[in-house]
Amino acid sequence: MAERISLSNLSPFPGSKKKEKRVGRGPGSGHGKTACKGHKGQKARAGGGVPPWFEGGQMPILRRLPKRGFKNPFKIEYAVLNVGDLAKKFSDGAEVSPEILRQAKILKGTPKPLKILGDGEIKIALKVKCHAISKSAREKIEAAGGTVEIISR
Repeated sequence: MAERISLSNLSPFPGSKKKEKRVGRGPGSGHGKTACKGHKGQKARAGGGVPPWFEGGQMPILRRLPKRGFKNPFKIEYAVLNVGDLAKKFSDGAEVSPEILRQAKILKGTPKPLKILGDGEIKIALKVKCHAISKSAREKIEAAGGTVEIISR
């Protein structure tokens, strides 16, 4: 019958514990003299070695590859919402603004300017306040009897 495991008879799994490599502690250790660093050279010196991205002095890959594109630092990222989504979430005559959409947890994440796009159908009159709106979205909201107000960023 197997012996019960308790704190008094616990031991590590055989082969899981290895002896620490004590370098530079004499010839009897097998790791003396050069302390596993070989003879001379940059990697044998204290604090020596090269960073992982160093390519031996040849032109680095990042400088060899051609660069493409341009990142516009003035680009405005909008939080977008379609008129079809507004029709599902709000009732007739309701006011829609970025603050109300945040409270209703429709807009999430970091605050961005709101843009309304024209995908979907709307049959209810809404008072929409947004930072930007597409032409088709404005036409659909006004055709349903609603109003659109552009607010500044």
